[in-house]
Amino acid sequence: MAANEILVVDDEVGIRELLSEILHDEGYIVALAENAGAARAYRSQKRPDLVLLDIWMPDTDGITLLKEWERAGLLTMPVVMMSGHGTIDTAVEATRIGAADFLEKPIALQKLLGTVERALKKGEPLPRNGEALTGMGSGSAVAELRKRLEQIAGQAAPLLLVGEAGAGMELCARFLHRPGTPWIVPESQAALADNPMNLLERARDGLLYLEQIGNLGKLEQKGLILILNKLEKCGVRLVCSADLRLPQLVEDGVFDARLFQAISSLTLAVPGLRERREDIPGLARQMLAQLVETGQSAPRCFADAALSRLRDENWPGNLPQLHNAVKTLALTSLADEIAVEDVNRVLGLFAPTSQPSPSVQHSLPLDSPLREARDEFERIYFEHQIKKVGGNMSRLAENVGLERTHLYRKLKQLGIATGKGEAS
Repeated sequence: MAANEILVVDDEVGIRELLSEILHDEGYIVALAENAGAARAYRSQKRPDLVLLDIWMPDTDGITLLKEWERAGLLTMPVVMMSGHGTIDTAVEATRIGAADFLEKPIALQKLLGTVERALKKGEPLPRNGEALTGMGSGSAVAELRKRLEQIAGQAAPLLLVGEAGAGMELCARFLHRPGTPWIVPESQAALADNPMNLLERARDGLLYLEQIGNLGKLEQKGLILILNKLEKCGVRLVCSADLRLPQLVEDGVFDARLFQAISSLTLAVPGLRERREDIPGLARQMLAQLVETGQSAPRCFADAALSRLRDENWPGNLPQLHNAVKTLALTSLADEIAVEDVNRVLGLFAPTSQPSPSVQHSLPLDSPLREARDEFERIYFEHQIKKVGGNMSRLAENVGLERTHLYRKLKQLGIATGKGEAS
């Protein structure tokens, strides 16, 4: 196993050399930085496995540098703060920002080595399945989703994940995948019609993930039925994803009703980005940090106002759309700090270029009886509101000031379909 690399940041040359000697003797690779500027330059080029960071330095103090890394999404490694003037308040502040631990100078040898070992363990990558959901965020909705996935992790029954495209269904499937076993995603859905048993054999004792099964044709649906009957024999966990149209497709006769019943015996809703806005700033920072670390972008960070603007966007394309926006911002922003004006510029590229005036959009039947005119107005009003909230029925009810049962009744009365927009 490759030795861990530790960056020591301290303005006192004697302490840097002493720590370097001790850590080298323990088999670690050690890099040295004499101040925050040098540490900043080092971190912009690579990610160490651990940072030992002095608090009191002449150019920029360690707490400020820690905040800077956190804000830029670069605090992806454990950091242990060091200080000869340590106080409880300083230690608490550093931990709140994201420091893994706190060492008070003079540092005893065993205390140093024990702290380094614990911090490195905290920074070790999680197993592949456990780490998957970090790509969805860490807010309350994702935490709840994780608990539900953990509850059903040992189940053999097929799982249907329902949500908007790009919400993170594949990440949920990866969370359920056991490391060291096959992970199979067909290159095309035609494989279900051409040779479904081959797919099953490739996934033996592992997980088979099928995307957007609502798009399957009749032959592909028959192939999926064959697979369902052989899952237990081959020890395969089947996870499928679908958007919210699937029940309507069954009702329309496009999707086999028996197959739907078999595949939906265990169903879980995956919330879209609109339903977990608290995750958007962290995800944006995470995506930006990855672009910087892989050399695709020069060092960048987000201004707070820019993150707020990203959080307020609806993101109908969910994670892929957010990633594309962040990548565009990283590669086209002219300053090191991405400002709210940059975000508005990029989001504006995908906005409609013009909006017809209300008189062009809708022609109200002003010569009709009052009841008919009122119904037509309400239909236009609710269609506008549904589009405005991206189909999220909870937000729609809140915006129009109606209790949800009353809202559904009203939409049904007006003939407005709600199946596609209901978000669980």
